[in-house]
Amino acid sequence: MPQLHPTIAAVTAAIEARSLESRAAYDAELAASIPKATARSCVACGNLAHVAAAMPGEDKRRLAAPTGANLAIVTAYNDMLSAHEPFAEYPPLIKAAARASGAMAQVAGGVPAMCDGVTQGQPGMELSLFSRDVIAMSTAVALTHNVFDGAICLGTCDKIVPGLLMGALGFPHLPVMFSPAGPMATGISNSEKARVRQLHAEGKLGAEALLDSEMKAYHSPGTCTFYGTANSNQVLVEVMGLHMPGTAFAHPRTGLREALLTAAVERLVAISAEGDAYTPIGRIVGAKTIVNALVALLATGGSTNHTIHWIAVARAAGLIVTWDDFDALSKVVPLLARVYPNGAADVNAFEAAGGIGFLVKECLAHGLMHEDVDTVAGPGLSRYAVTPALVDGRLVYRPAPETSRDESVLRPAAAPFEAESGLKILVGTLGRSVIKTSAVKPEQRRITAPARVFDGQDAFLAAFKRGEFTSDMVAVIRFQGPKANGMPELHKLTPSLAVLQDRGLKVALVTDGRMSGASGKVAAAIHLTPEAVDGGPIARLRDGDVIALDGDAGRLDIVVDAAEFAARTPAPAPAVSRSLGRGLFAALRAQVGPADEGASLVGALV
Repeated sequence: MPQLHPTIAAVTAAIEARSLESRAAYDAELAASIPKATARSCVACGNLAHVAAAMPGEDKRRLAAPTGANLAIVTAYNDMLSAHEPFAEYPPLIKAAARASGAMAQVAGGVPAMCDGVTQGQPGMELSLFSRDVIAMSTAVALTHNVFDGAICLGTCDKIVPGLLMGALGFPHLPVMFSPAGPMATGISNSEKARVRQLHAEGKLGAEALLDSEMKAYHSPGTCTFYGTANSNQVLVEVMGLHMPGTAFAHPRTGLREALLTAAVERLVAISAEGDAYTPIGRIVGAKTIVNALVALLATGGSTNHTIHWIAVARAAGLIVTWDDFDALSKVVPLLARVYPNGAADVNAFEAAGGIGFLVKECLAHGLMHEDVDTVAGPGLSRYAVTPALVDGRLVYRPAPETSRDESVLRPAAAPFEAESGLKILVGTLGRSVIKTSAVKPEQRRITAPARVFDGQDAFLAAFKRGEFTSDMVAVIRFQGPKANGMPELHKLTPSLAVLQDRGLKVALVTDGRMSGASGKVAAAIHLTPEAVDGGPIARLRDGDVIALDGDAGRLDIVVDAAEFAARTPAPAPAVSRSLGRGLFAALRAQVGPADEGASLVGALV
């Protein structure tokens, strides 16, 4: 195995060093919780009777026995999310596979699963980020019955997988397997979808034509096929060794998908304390595993949302990851994939080109990932440098292809699209923020222009419709941070900003909110911290202030006299509506941490 890249080693060591105390506490919790028998054998008879009461005869008999693994199913099923609709069929399949392996399985609980595609630009988006922590807590509620010897988590989309993972990490002694539903088949191209959206933003196409286009893009069960947060989830979780190899992008309701699910259950039984290869999640998720996930995110040009989510995930495992770790890794991890919005292809094309198996093979061969990690499939990340297939109805694994099948989508590490990943941290007099330069043309990564300041995306869009933007400008959308209103994604801005850029204007976005994992094209300094409601410099900005954004140099500054700027009174925060459930989340807004610490409640374990 090639020598590990010195920066990969250094970042891993830095995480371990700053996490000594918190990780030691997590490891102590794991050691104290390692089971000496099946979990249900340790509960009282009345407790166990409740567990078995509704089960069919044979399962009731097995549950009454002190041996044999009982697996928890934690499901994010609903049939409003295309990527989660297939989960309706999973529990019976899981139970059948468990019985065939001498075990049992029960649906331990469900977790909420909202669709960011439905709430984009709508009031419900203000609950989206907080739903992650609600999901983590809901996962804990499901597993806290403490009668399970392993868990399989069914989730795919944006906040759901990080939430399930954060919750599962609260049970470090449990073996945990993740199983997504897979992507839908390719519809219209992402570039065509973006083109229609821009025409609608300009008033050149009506709502009927826009809806027709959107329904051709999002058309069947499965994950949306662009490389946003949902599909980034699958890459990270697989590279962390929490999927069976090759699980991420098999299509729903296919023989391969069902075979992978069956294999996951069989392996989960094997790695339970009742099996012969006990491997709890707390032993799998360590600093090396987290670094592997960050490398995968960077190498594929994945979602900027994970600069928040994976900090929270790491903290749930007692590990302190910072934006500086992302930045250091980004400088040495090459960009190996071009998937929309970083290119024209979708995740189906990525999978066809070689997918995660090829990515892992290349990263290991160039010392960019840790091989010496535990996974649900066994020791060693090289187990994931494979491609799954069905042969005569049987799941088999073949070595990942030696060369990419399509170098316009996926490239070897020796010939990357770019030498650096393109996800950077901006620092300067406006604070710290994140930018994804890999989706932005080089000539559009730097801008110095006057600010137009808005306290919400609707005010910006109204100004756009009035035709107010006729010269270079930096759009500032503030009071969008986690404490202000839950940190909604501002993807609704993308078509209008792209229209202005296509008209020849130099434009950029600066915000303490988030952008969708599918956003790109326009330079965007996002997740700005300190946020406006915390008195961050963005709260003192005024129309006409000159802002300098340099994505290549990693700077974000205000070109205003420092003394005059410091003397300004910060703008007052707008009122937050209580409608549509938002009032119920007031306590969460008051206690949430900043973006660069994971914007979390339950993730703040260290």
